Amino acid sequence: MSVLLWHVHGSWTGSFVAGRHRYLIPELDRGGPWGLGRAGRDWPPSARAVPPRELAASEVDVVVLQRPEEPALVEGWLGRRPGVDVPAVYVEHNAPPEHAARSRHPLAGRADVPVVHVTGFNELMWDCGDAPVTTIPHGIADPGHRWTGELPRAVALINEPVRRGRVTGSDLLPRFGVRLPVDVCGIGTEGLTAADLGPPRDADVSGLGDLPQDRLHATMARRRLYLHTARWTSLGLSLLEAMALGMPVVVPATTEAAVAVPPAAGVVATSPAELVEGAAALAGDPARAADAGAAAREHVLTRFGLPAFLKRWDELLGAVVSGRPV
Repeated sequence: MSVLLWHVHGSWTGSFVAGRHRYLIPELDRGGPWGLGRAGRDWPPSARAVPPRELAASEVDVVVLQRPEEPALVEGWLGRRPGVDVPAVYVEHNAPPEHAARSRHPLAGRADVPVVHVTGFNELMWDCGDAPVTTIPHGIADPGHRWTGELPRAVALINEPVRRGRVTGSDLLPRFGVRLPVDVCGIGTEGLTAADLGPPRDADVSGLGDLPQDRLHATMARRRLYLHTARWTSLGLSLLEAMALGMPVVVPATTEAAVAVPPAAGVVATSPAELVEGAAALAGDPARAADAGAAAREHVLTRFGLPAFLKRWDELLGAVVSGRPV
């Protein structure tokens, strides 16, 4: 079938377009959030960038919405109303904002567009009202067991860690940096130090910048462990990718991570002191780190493998297009 969707989250989209369908991805000359197109991604030819002016004449079997503004864009660019004139689903990538248990979803008043969550925690917390609801967990391609861990350092992936602050747990990085060196990759990390994040401001925290994926995976794999500090987030694909690389992980037991990461994969706790001590212990014990990384990799490939993800999406899209209940 022919699927219209925007390029919103690169890693998730990369997994999604690995399926067997045709994918139309809006592209504007100026790019931006509403017309990013492929953006140079190494995706299969079945994922095609399409200018909005061509969409009205394009065959579209189903629309995959991901942001509240997209239904209006579909109507304007495609000339059809999602959920009315063309089948549609809405992928909710995020955990709800503050006051989670009382957060009403933007599509809660509609019964014609199913809401697809990426974690069970998000489904539990969002109030989706009349909308049909289901959950399809993330799926990732296997990057291979690349972990060597020869550097007794931690690595974290956080985009815009200074701006996002406590939500991503950026303020915790200096606490870890007192016990072991911490490298940080992602947008807005070039030249980052502990002084940019909070006390102790002389801790060993180094920003490495926004690296392309293959170089990023190689950089991660040389570090002893992966550090995930987010307090409130959906389940990060970077965490799952680190586990698939064979890396041991240190993770706060919050949101979906509390059930998605087994204790054998490293350290899962709510106490900051336990997380810091656990990270230091892993950094000082390569054999234990290797065992934890092997457990992490086995778990993530079993639970978050790409074939299961694509199969579940095939089933859901088939149901939506044929008008069957989700």
